[in-house]
Amino acid sequence: MNWNDRYATEGFLFGTEPADFVKREAGRLEPGSRVLCVADGEGRNSVHLAGLGHAVTAFDASTVGVEKARALAEFRKVAVDFNISGIEAWDWSREYDAVVGIFIQFAPPDLRAQLFGWMKQAVAPGGLLLLHGYAPRQVSYKTGGPPQAENMYTVDLLTEAFGDMEILRIDDYDHEVDEGPGHSGLSALVDLVARKSG
Repeated sequence: MNWNDRYATEGFLFGTEPADFVKREAGRLEPGSRVLCVADGEGRNSVHLAGLGHAVTAFDASTVGVEKARALAEFRKVAVDFNISGIEAWDWSREYDAVVGIFIQFAPPDLRAQLFGWMKQAVAPGGLLLLHGYAPRQVSYKTGGPPQAENMYTVDLLTEAFGDMEILRIDDYDHEVDEGPGHSGLSALVDLVARKSG
């Protein structure tokens, strides 16, 4: 998929407001937390977290997406350290108080396993991982996300991948989503919030 082409449309593909999950779970973050937003696209989630006073770093492989994210941050008068990078090229040795991944389901199972490992590595001891995505039945809903069911999340998959962390919330549920033309309608969602020991 060419994300530059997808983001080249007028307006914001996924809207300018954060995912409901981010709004709901952001209260868990300590004031002024160092936050990494993974594959953050047009910036709606990183800009929201920066607006709450956190020190936010975000990256995405799409130059068009990052340009839109920078414009959104400027409009909202917040500072985000935006970077153009793919997940394989990112420096995962840098630690953050929270690592946030929202609908990052472009990764097939092998790459996803690597990505989950990298994200855990980037969480500082005592820090949080916030992960939000689609369940496999989302493919039949056709309201967003890739058509590959194997890219989706299940509670069992996330429990196994992050079982070495303290799982604070894990849930599989259906919810009406209104996040721009890219995510709109009844959606099958999976949430994970986990804390790294230490």
